[in-house]
Parts: sequence; C-alpha cells; structure tokens
Amino acid sequence: MKIRTIIAASYVTLAIVTAGSASAHDGEGQTVTKNFDAVIPNIPGKSLIAVVVDYSPGAASLPHTHAKSAFIYAYVIKGAIKSKVNDGETRIYRAGESWSEPPGAIHSISRNASKTEPAELLAVFVLDTNDKALTTPIK
Repeated sequence: MKIRTIIAASYVTLAIVTAGSASAHDGEGQTVTKNFDAVIPNIPGKSLIAVVVDYSPGAASLPHTHAKSAFIYAYVIKGAIKSKVNDGETRIYRAGESWSEPPGAIHSISRNASKTEPAELLAVFVLDTNDKALTTPIK
C-alpha cells in the first residue's frame, strides 16, 4: 500500500512540475515544455534544466531575461528562429544551428522567423539550483 502512495505522489509532482514549466516564456502562439531537470552532482549548487519551446507560425516571446545565474545553450530543432541577445546582431538560426546566452543577458528578440511554418527550440539552462524563475518578461 505504501508504494502506491509514493508512486501516486511522484505522478502528482511530475504533473505540477510540467504544468509550471509551461509559463517559462511569455507570448502567444508558443508552448514551453520542461524536458529535463536535475541537480548536477559534481558541481555543488548547480542544476541543469532543458525546455523545448514550440513556436507556431509567426509566434514570438516577449523581450525577457533569464535567471541571473543562468548560462543558456539554445539549439534549433526545426524551422528557423530569429534572435537577438544583448547588443549582438539580430540573426536567424535554422534547424541544426545554436547559440549561447551569458548570465544576465537580455533576450530582446526571440521569434519564429516564418509566418507559415512552425519552429522548435531546445534551451538548456545551467543555473543555481535555487533559481526558480527561468524567464522574466521585460516591461
């Protein structure tokens, strides 16, 4: 009987974590799904979180920053993503291309470069384990 309670609690926890991750980016026409979340055992105080951002045609994230401690690796899975980080150039990254964002970066442009095709992005965060808000919109 006790194992059933543990399994049920695990499923509830997973559902809460997954639902909470859907708000990692703000904007219309996108879905964010947590793909991975683990403490890095050989780097005390650090965690690795991966999310998949699905952009419908023409969808965009609002300008935002990420957790202050977060180093981010972004990889375009499909389609094309238009991106601008800090004072860097505005670029279009296509499937198979990637970029990184330093801690404290301002991500002023993050959108599907196509008005007709969907796009998908994998974002991998290495951050302080106690940082909970992955993304904060800039107002």
